[in-house]
Amino acid sequence: MSTIAGGRAARRQTMRRIRPRRSPAVPLLIAVWAGAAAVLWLWWNNTPSIADNDGRILNAGRITGLLAGYLMALVVLQMARVPALERRVGSDRVARWHAMTGRYTICLVLAHLFLTMWGYALQSGKGLGGIVQQTVDSVNQLPDMGKAAIGTGLLVLIGFISVGWLRRLIPYDTWYHVHLLTYAAVFLTFWHQLSTGNDFAVEPIAKTVWYGLYGSVTALVLWYRILSPIRLNLKHQMRVQAVIEETPGIVSVLISGRKLHRMGAEAGQFFRWRFLAPGMRFSSHPYSLSASPRPNMLRITVKAIGDHSAALRDLEPGTRVWAEGPYGALTAGKRSQGKVLLVAGGVGITPMRTLFETLPGASGDLTLLYRANTTQDLALWDELAAISKERGARLMYAVNSPDGERPDISADSLRRKLPDIDDHDVFMCGPPGFAQEVYAALRGAGVPARRIHHESFEM
Repeated sequence: MSTIAGGRAARRQTMRRIRPRRSPAVPLLIAVWAGAAAVLWLWWNNTPSIADNDGRILNAGRITGLLAGYLMALVVLQMARVPALERRVGSDRVARWHAMTGRYTICLVLAHLFLTMWGYALQSGKGLGGIVQQTVDSVNQLPDMGKAAIGTGLLVLIGFISVGWLRRLIPYDTWYHVHLLTYAAVFLTFWHQLSTGNDFAVEPIAKTVWYGLYGSVTALVLWYRILSPIRLNLKHQMRVQAVIEETPGIVSVLISGRKLHRMGAEAGQFFRWRFLAPGMRFSSHPYSLSASPRPNMLRITVKAIGDHSAALRDLEPGTRVWAEGPYGALTAGKRSQGKVLLVAGGVGITPMRTLFETLPGASGDLTLLYRANTTQDLALWDELAAISKERGARLMYAVNSPDGERPDISADSLRRKLPDIDDHDVFMCGPPGFAQEVYAALRGAGVPARRIHHESFEM
């Protein structure tokens, strides 16, 4: 546990230690748009003046195909677990970028397919009604079109099962493993991009850049998704030491290993965990650390809300553990103010507990608000109370009344509890509905959006 000095001197010391990390999100987005502009220039530079209708349609197909190829590389890059993205931008934000880029990619691929086949059908005199026959002929006659057709089918399948209502019906592990077929889809369509059309044939520099783009992305995937996890797990040799029931339906898993404090994890971050036990070997799920890393021990605390999380209570001591990470940007690096409010909903207490213990601050600077259904659901409460007492921090809980009425977490109630709440940084973790409710209340209480820090790792 941390010890602190009191009074103004401690507060000044805290402020000197606060150096918010700037997110690279804006520079990255500028680079993405610059790349899209370069693709548009490549298309424009190689597009002659065309008067006939089929030529216009074919060139519309060309630009949608080029942009789709560019976005495919970005889709894979966003899956590569690059630390600059995962730890600085935030895993949830990168996941949203990935989902949005994937939707645009599928739309562009389908537009490319339709426009190109329509243009060829017009050139061969088949007209709009001959698109299907033209597609079959092209797959049979043009180089790498068979591979591209399979890759396109995989992309459409992945996009279909990722639609919100359908994804909620599919087990997470099924969705996750089908989603990995994105790599195969991109590989199959890549060769078609270079073997048809004249954009890369007449622009060798562009072809080299395209190879460089896809080669760099492939190298990042190999390093961060395969080689780095292998290195990390061989080095730290993690195993389950014990499983402890905290409250009904919530367990803590103690994980032993070598030099675990050197894994680079910060308070508020999470790993993707794979437990090499029967029925769990092929499942990888994200869980936050619920205690600061120690040289020979890590701890996660998990609520049973699915097959994987429910199975954790039956893990045997000695079970091998495979981890990837650390990930997440919900860390002290986001802090910009001396005072901090931590808000946890349910098992969202896990990253908040580590921040409550480790964030620097003078007595009275830290406040934790814990929302649960009942007092029996307040996991890790004894630890939180001990941290609060040692640090001079404020600890509050909000639970349902005996008749089931939900507590009031509104702008007015937050201002009553913390009159100077608009001078706080707020870190928040909990279910999506809870997070939206609290976010609206915080904004209503005058907390600027830039000082409300929250992250979800559901993807």
